[in-house]
Amino acid sequence: MGGAVVDDGPTGIVAPDGGWGWAVLFGCFVITGFSYAFPKAVSVFFKELMRPLCSMCVNRFGCRPVMLVGGLLASLGMVAASFCRSIVQIYLTTGVLTGLGLALNFQPSLIMLNRYFSARRPLANGLAAAGSPVFLCTLSPLGQLLQDQYGWRGGFLILGGMLLNCCVCAALMRPLEPPRAGVGQKGAGQAGTGRPARRLLDFSVFRDRGFVVYALAASIMVLGLFVPPVFVVSYAKDLAVPDTQAAFLLTVLGLIDIVARPTAGLITGLRRVRPYSVYLFSFAMFFNGIADLGGSTASDYSGLAVFCIFFGISYGMVGALQFEVLMAIVGTHKFSSAIGLVLLLEALAVLVGPPSGGKLLDATHVYKYVFILAGAEVLSAALVLLLGNACCVGKGTAGPAGAQEDKGQPPAGPRVDAREVERFLQGGPEKSGEAAHSPETSV
Repeated sequence: MGGAVVDDGPTGIVAPDGGWGWAVLFGCFVITGFSYAFPKAVSVFFKELMRPLCSMCVNRFGCRPVMLVGGLLASLGMVAASFCRSIVQIYLTTGVLTGLGLALNFQPSLIMLNRYFSARRPLANGLAAAGSPVFLCTLSPLGQLLQDQYGWRGGFLILGGMLLNCCVCAALMRPLEPPRAGVGQKGAGQAGTGRPARRLLDFSVFRDRGFVVYALAASIMVLGLFVPPVFVVSYAKDLAVPDTQAAFLLTVLGLIDIVARPTAGLITGLRRVRPYSVYLFSFAMFFNGIADLGGSTASDYSGLAVFCIFFGISYGMVGALQFEVLMAIVGTHKFSSAIGLVLLLEALAVLVGPPSGGKLLDATHVYKYVFILAGAEVLSAALVLLLGNACCVGKGTAGPAGAQEDKGQPPAGPRVDAREVERFLQGGPEKSGEAAHSPETSV
């Protein structure tokens, strides 16, 4: 995440939980920052709808080649945009080319991160997720500086050059090398011949009740999750707050978010907490919904500042936990397809959430109702995940869904991931007769 094929190899790979994994973590941090900050900093972006395509590309070619191509596309889009002469051309270059390029970077980087970390995976996910608020706080003022110094054409050209760093991050995604063992190599060579073709997108994840509950809850959550950051500055201006102070609210939110994400990952990685990561994720959504409802009662700048603090904490928790919980629910071998399908459903919901809040504001001219609607949607998502996991998923299992680190494996320690990867490295057919995914695509 330079070979041009998926990483099929001998058996015996164990997640190192460190070493070169920290370089992979840094690369994922940068990729996450670019992927989430560019839509907010540049405003014109359609990468969300490209993510199912990313799942199929990863399942077909592997993570590293897809990320290298994605970095080139992202850079090419911004460079081409600097030469555009119409708004339609800008939409096509920054929206389609750059959006597709970043989408092809983001998902494979998460897959590789989850392959390099097992016992420390919650902390790694939290640190990588911190790239979003860090880059958002950096790219927004940098974009304004470039606009003032070089104009929008020069600014786009420089940003395009910066996006080439995605290719550098892709080069960091070095496939893990298994220990040399004659027996394992022989078995891998035998298993590698005559394998059926891998499916590009595995829809069988919808047979997993845990995944269905998670996907439904995540789709409901994003209806309201991104609404408050969109309207909080306008809310402050409506309360006669000066423009500079109103804009500072987003800075407060971002700084809190930067601290909350790695902290949430660190807490989730604790031995007694990690088996209940699903319930912690549900609490994070509940906390976020309550913060939205509290924000609706704000009547001055101090009230909105307090809201931004609590919203930043809960928002950071959600950002740090969402992919860790998905991994815990579906297991390693279905993560590649599961994340693509979840992000597609979330993208469709995002197309409804903020516009519906704007429509409600146009009808009532009261920001309070917008925050109440957002809080109600996020609270509903928390209830869906909590009750669905307890009532539907929990039946017939030994514990919470989050405790099942890998489907079909005993809920043991870090060795669970190693066994899962070992089985898929052999490339042998599973009991169902289907071919196993490559280790890069199945974490």
